[in-house]
Amino acid sequence: MLNIHQLTIAFQGDDLFENISFRLQSGNRIGLIGKNGAGKSTLLKIISGELEYDSGQISFEKKDLKIGFLKQDIDFTCGRTILEESYEAFSEIKSLERQLEKINVQLSERTDYESQIYHELMVDLNEIQHQYEILGGYNYKGETEKILIGLGFKRSDFDKLTDTFSGGWRMRIELAKLLLQKNDVLLLDEPTNHLDIESIIWLEQFLKNCPGAVVIVSHDKMFLDNVTNRTIEIVLGQIYDMPKPYSKYLKLRAEQKALQISAQKNQQKQIEHTEKLIEKFRAKATKATMAQSLIKKLDKIDRIRVDEDDNSVMSVKFPISLNPGKVVLEIKNISKSYGDLEVLKNIDLMVERGQKIAFVGQNGQGKSTLAKILVGELSAKGYLNLGHNVKLGYFAQNQAEYLDGKKTVLNTMIDAANETNRSKVRDILGAFLFRGETVDKYVSVLSGGERNRLALAKLLLQPLNVLVMDEPTNHLDIQSKNVLKAALKNFTGTLVLVSHDREFLQGLNDVIYEFKDQKIKPYLGDINFYLEQRQLQNLREVEKKTAEIKIKKKSDNKLSYESQKKLKSLQNRLSKLEASISFTEKKIKETDLELEINYEATVSAPNFFDTYQAKKTKLEGLMKQWETLTESIENQS
Repeated sequence: MLNIHQLTIAFQGDDLFENISFRLQSGNRIGLIGKNGAGKSTLLKIISGELEYDSGQISFEKKDLKIGFLKQDIDFTCGRTILEESYEAFSEIKSLERQLEKINVQLSERTDYESQIYHELMVDLNEIQHQYEILGGYNYKGETEKILIGLGFKRSDFDKLTDTFSGGWRMRIELAKLLLQKNDVLLLDEPTNHLDIESIIWLEQFLKNCPGAVVIVSHDKMFLDNVTNRTIEIVLGQIYDMPKPYSKYLKLRAEQKALQISAQKNQQKQIEHTEKLIEKFRAKATKATMAQSLIKKLDKIDRIRVDEDDNSVMSVKFPISLNPGKVVLEIKNISKSYGDLEVLKNIDLMVERGQKIAFVGQNGQGKSTLAKILVGELSAKGYLNLGHNVKLGYFAQNQAEYLDGKKTVLNTMIDAANETNRSKVRDILGAFLFRGETVDKYVSVLSGGERNRLALAKLLLQPLNVLVMDEPTNHLDIQSKNVLKAALKNFTGTLVLVSHDREFLQGLNDVIYEFKDQKIKPYLGDINFYLEQRQLQNLREVEKKTAEIKIKKKSDNKLSYESQKKLKSLQNRLSKLEASISFTEKKIKETDLELEINYEATVSAPNFFDTYQAKKTKLEGLMKQWETLTESIENQS
């Protein structure tokens, strides 16, 4: 599908990559990982054709290879509704629609039905209609609505202008367009940053069934484990490439490195032994020839090198300024509206000293709004009281709005410091990996991860005993996230955390508050407990609907003999269809297992990818038949 050979690119004289090579094949779902600044986004830009490289070669197996690229920053055309913007994914279909409209207008105006021109118009109409049907012209609107709903939009949002939505929601629209385009290669740069947990779970399922190749830059470990089947890590300008998801990749890399270290030690012992023999034989004229032979042998040894790792991580520790009272935050009957849109209604919440709570739920349900109300960034109706000696520290979700792009990293910190801690500014910056000349960088040129690190560093300059953090893991690399999680676990103060990162929340919070329909609901446990409870609730809703259908069937004894006969026939067909679906799913799982165990041998089989894709296409067709048949049975009942 796509080959990268000996790729090199340098910035300001230093190589970002040097002679890296890998092949991208259909069915690959690659997790592209590495530290902030390692070059992940740069590599995606090179593959997409947005950025030139210094040397090497990128070759495509077909000329019309379609590549879709979701960037961290996007530009939108104003004045379009969500549906209109999403339909931009279907440029060919929209062009055909315009041609069909033009021909239909001409046909309606003409009366020369026997003329050659009229005949040619009819031929053109048939050809364009046929092409329109092949491209999915009669299905694209339904597909668009299905994906928009999966990404968290409501039907009532479809006709609203994109201008009225936040950057995070606009990013979802761009993601929807890419998913609708049926690209051969899909490049996703931090796709989960602006998604809630439910939308992330939906996206996982969608990407698992993508027929082409997917390359994902993400720092969400659980997302990578659930979606990817291959990992490429960029470390100090080189790459490590293995056909394993993230966690299995880490384990295999650690095992390989341990073997390298062991082999290097054994080789070093042999080298030292040979060097001693050389020294011993050099002194004797009769052994000089043997010494020269050993020297040549030593020169020919291929020295074993241990893979280099970039182990630099930031250092975070949130100190407590002073102990607050038992109740640190209390709100009663808090309500907040934006015009006619009511986000929160009569919310009650009490946070006690030492609690670690998390806000979760769909985007737009008021999580960030309540966080801003708690720290005084937003006003609201109702009662809000901060406890005795409470010192709030606030980490905002959108750091671009809270950091001045015209200041340098150093000046940002100096301006935020006071007389007692100004002398510690450089030490704090060093702990957050801002060292040497990097402190003179302007904030405007920092990456998303660097901005987040700077915002965290600023937090240490103020006295605090209560931390309110809104999506602090966005853009942070996995190592930095691990350090931050450890720091928050060791934080003896009170934590209010807004996050969609399931792995980050695991074991960190003792209470989860779900935001839904202007209300909040507590779950006394961590994120795993919350997800289990939500799954049970969803199952109960399904069971309730099933029970209602059964009751309806039972009470309806007016079915005719013919109707009963037809219903029985449909049920028999459904049973056979479900058996076929189960068999096809089993075969796909068997192939997935073979790929995981021995990737190279499996894909080298003749026509492997064609056969593999045929199974998936068959399953998709069977599922559509199942939906149609189920609907027919419900109508008959």
